[in-house]
Amino acid sequence: MEVIYFAGGCLWGVQAFIKTLPGIKSTEAGRANGATNTLSSEYDGYTECVKTEFDPSIVMIEDLIECFFEIIDPYSLNKQGEDVGKKYRTGIYSESQKHLEAARNFISERDDSEKIVVEVLPLTNYLRSAEEHQDRLARCPDDYCHIPKNLLTKYS
Repeated sequence: MEVIYFAGGCLWGVQAFIKTLPGIKSTEAGRANGATNTLSSEYDGYTECVKTEFDPSIVMIEDLIECFFEIIDPYSLNKQGEDVGKKYRTGIYSESQKHLEAARNFISERDDSEKIVVEVLPLTNYLRSAEEHQDRLARCPDDYCHIPKNLLTKYS
């Protein structure tokens, strides 16, 4: 199993979408790459993300990255849908250089690469979100989500 972290705005929809992809073994709502070791406020520099454990014998990292780009606006800085602020920035984080290289290659091969503002960085720290945020859309399907509902079920 391998682990990568995807930040795509509000984590509820990102988690719901990623869970539908083939080869996903588990997901966890959390926060990545903050300035502190605890989350004391939304201004600690963390971005909302989904810790994603996947089986590379079933799904390639490049395919996961391509799917992730289906649900984000890669040109929008610190904003996805109605969610605005640094904690909603888009990013791909990992402790694996292979994952980071795959993300950088994916972006550089696009015709619009110079417009893309998705962070691709090593994971420096991670905090699990509160239980109320775990699988939120499964429990509360009518909650706000910036991802169109048809994309949330595309791979189901």
